[in-house]
Amino acid sequence: MGIASYIKEIGRGANGARSLSVPSAQALMGAVLDGEASDLELGAFALAMRMKGETLDELVGFLAAAQARLTTFHSERPVVVIPSYNGARRLPNLTPLLAMTLAQEGARVLVHGPAHDPTRVTTAAIFRDLGIPAALDEGDVHAFWARREPAYVATATLSPALQRLLDVRWTVGLRNSGHTIAKMLAPCSGRRVLRLASYTHPEFGALMGAWAQRERIDAMLLRGTEGEVVADPRRQPRMETWIDGQLRTEWSVPAHEGVLTELPVLPREIDAATTALYIQSVLSGEKPAPVPLERQVRCILGALDEIETPRLLRESLGTAV
Repeated sequence: MGIASYIKEIGRGANGARSLSVPSAQALMGAVLDGEASDLELGAFALAMRMKGETLDELVGFLAAAQARLTTFHSERPVVVIPSYNGARRLPNLTPLLAMTLAQEGARVLVHGPAHDPTRVTTAAIFRDLGIPAALDEGDVHAFWARREPAYVATATLSPALQRLLDVRWTVGLRNSGHTIAKMLAPCSGRRVLRLASYTHPEFGALMGAWAQRERIDAMLLRGTEGEVVADPRRQPRMETWIDGQLRTEWSVPAHEGVLTELPVLPREIDAATTALYIQSVLSGEKPAPVPLERQVRCILGALDEIETPRLLRESLGTAV
């Protein structure tokens, strides 16, 4: 069947390309994920969208197609969903520390991302050194939650088709729309999910905020630490928390302004084994957690509590008492 008709619309360059409607974007991504595009068309799609950039309608359509083909895990409680697709290049990857801290506090946490990346220190590799293997099915996920541990699921387990789209990067040399969509997934059913989402450029952060508002989702948006959704341990990033599409200031934090007076003690090396040892020392209380990460945990737990017990119900219970 192919996707040539869509490439004619999106492949006219940054100034001439036409944006797709939600249904067209959903149909295009569905065709890509279902294997209806040739290798040449797949490369053309990846490069055309990279040059044009995604609109909100296109993101919504792409996400709907990916979500419809996604393996999900049932939960009778809200779940914190943490995408981890960038890993570490210069700083230690502290996404596993964020996930494990939240889990120890009683939150249900699901982390998803690639099992391997030859260019980065992945969350998957750090979890392996921490003795947390990848979950392969719903039984594994619930077993981790029962032990107050985060469940890590490889993208290939959630969606083999999406993983194939992500792997196009290794051929064309650039990330594509699949990487954006992967970070927006909700791989849980039954109850609401609080998605963590990061951005690098302010305009994309604004687009993510518009997505949260329009689709009435629960999400924490922040400037990524090398693309990861964990707060930068050196300087507090701006964190915006949205509940049911509404920006909630009580669970949000402004960015740190001015000169830093103190830096956290971080490991000098960023390899998986060293990072895992550092994380264990923080979780055991031997070393302090970075302050921005502690603030992030408090905001997430507060938002999660509100999602689990909506504000109107809590206010009515308080009135009754």
